[in-house]
Amino acid sequence: MFQVCVQAHFDAAHFIRNYNGKCANLHGHRWTVVVCVEGKQLDHLGLLIDFSEIKQTIQKTLTSLDHNVINDLPYFGPKGVNPTAEHLAQFVFMELKKDLLLNEKRLAWVKVYESPDAWAIFKED
Repeated sequence: MFQVCVQAHFDAAHFIRNYNGKCANLHGHRWTVVVCVEGKQLDHLGLLIDFSEIKQTIQKTLTSLDHNVINDLPYFGPKGVNPTAEHLAQFVFMELKKDLLLNEKRLAWVKVYESPDAWAIFKED
């Protein structure tokens, strides 16, 4: 099994609703996102998927998050989910899954770092 992974980042603020601690206050992060595609077969060039295809698709998704208060976005709004690293990883995964042309490949996982030493991973069963 081959895996191809691409890393990108965005800057955004958030707060965790109903949290008892510092993260209940508005604060920002430079979020790092790692996206991994996997598959068994390489193409005739020896590529699983072109890095640039993943990069373009990531940028499309991250543009909606960059320099925003994540809580203000519809998915994370008052009736949505809390903008935790876990939910951000799930959100990015679902958005990429809609946009990437994977054919015989699959989106393996998305990892979201809220700091260099704290992250969450989302992958489907």
